[in-house]
Amino acid sequence: MSFLAKSFKSCSSTRPLFLLHFVRALSLAGAETETDVFLHPNLIHPTALIHPDAILGQGLSIGPFCTIGSYAKLGNFCKLYPGSHVFGDTQLGDNCILMAGAVVGDENPGRTIIGSSNFIGHHAVVGVKCQDLKYKAGDDCFLDIGDNNEIREYSSVHRSSKSDDKTVIGNNNLIMGSCHVAHDCKVGDSNIFANSTLLAGHVVVEDYVHTAGATVVHQHCHLGSFSFIGGGSVISQDVPRFMMVSGERAKLRGLNCEGMRRRGYSVTEITSLRAAYRKIFMVVDAESEGIEARIAELEKHDELAQVPIVRSMVQSIRDSFMTNRRGICKF
Repeated sequence: MSFLAKSFKSCSSTRPLFLLHFVRALSLAGAETETDVFLHPNLIHPTALIHPDAILGQGLSIGPFCTIGSYAKLGNFCKLYPGSHVFGDTQLGDNCILMAGAVVGDENPGRTIIGSSNFIGHHAVVGVKCQDLKYKAGDDCFLDIGDNNEIREYSSVHRSSKSDDKTVIGNNNLIMGSCHVAHDCKVGDSNIFANSTLLAGHVVVEDYVHTAGATVVHQHCHLGSFSFIGGGSVISQDVPRFMMVSGERAKLRGLNCEGMRRRGYSVTEITSLRAAYRKIFMVVDAESEGIEARIAELEKHDELAQVPIVRSMVQSIRDSFMTNRRGICKF
């Protein structure tokens, strides 16, 4: 028997109060028929504080000492463990889990939207005001999170610093314990952030990026798809797609060949990318021209210039040298 079920079973002395919560929850569930209501009842512990204006789905489990604010909207089959809280204009999709002590949303202007099947770990804080001193009190701020993400214990994800921007996390990401995603970050899909990965404001993380533990990323940096960041690295410039970097001021260490193999890239594609990498970054001649000239020469190569994965890497490097970007890590 689960902890929540045991808690509900132990509430015989407060059963009238429990039933009051139960009936109120059913009235808010939006079920079309009475049969639907009793097929998927809500189990709400009597010590939970639920504002009467909150919108609750069906099949919810809400444990002791939880709080749900007046503008909150919970989808079907969500589970809130003891002492978890949903504040402000916050939407939870279906099948979300909030572990004990998790806090989602706050009462500041703006909105937090979390998709379906997300896991928010113990004492994680998601969708609260940013830590940017440029934020003006009263401004709307936003956070959008997709589906199937796992945000583990003691991690924090902040809303945007401006009303015309938002913090975004995509789908299928694993954010391990004690990580931080700051204001206005854009995180794509299927990334893995190991413990204590810290993203400063406005960082862009594409798809299938893997950071090892204690990685620190400077504001406005870009981490390209399929890149790998070594443990304890400090990222102060962009990491192009498919690259491995590491170091206290991270340097390029080669290609993330193993990561590409795991994602289904062929031997031919990886071999072509390695040849292109050598032409750009592993030049023996000390009097060779700069990186711009080497990239231009690669783009004229009869074979390599036609390989999509090579073109993707080259475009990622070029983008990093555009105005308002930080350039790429040292090599």
